[in-house]
Amino acid sequence: MPSHVQDIAWVPNRKIAPYVQVMSTESKRGEGAAEELGGTIKKVAGKVLGNEQMEAEGRAKEVAGETKQEAAKAAGRTEGKIEELAGEMKNRLGQVIDNEQMAAEGKAKELKGEAKQKANE
Repeated sequence: MPSHVQDIAWVPNRKIAPYVQVMSTESKRGEGAAEELGGTIKKVAGKVLGNEQMEAEGRAKEVAGETKQEAAKAAGRTEGKIEELAGEMKNRLGQVIDNEQMAAEGKAKELKGEAKQKANE
């Protein structure tokens, strides 16, 4: 084995995952709001300058931002519903097996899911 290869540590069966940035629903909503605002500014600038192309590009960016925000809200409602149902199941299981702590944790999760849904209406 060449000497330069011996210096490299080899780890068997190790896969290197690509860097994936997972954005929260809130950050996606913020990104959409920023894009919408940028589009509004560009649209108004185009209107003031009499530049129809700039105005149209601004409107398109504005709509794209609105769409991102609505998609993030829908994802947030879905996450909230899943959390609500999981909490409801844990609450009921806790009641069935007479485990007050489990029931309380389930109820808390259920309420958190409901709140997440309302926050994303």
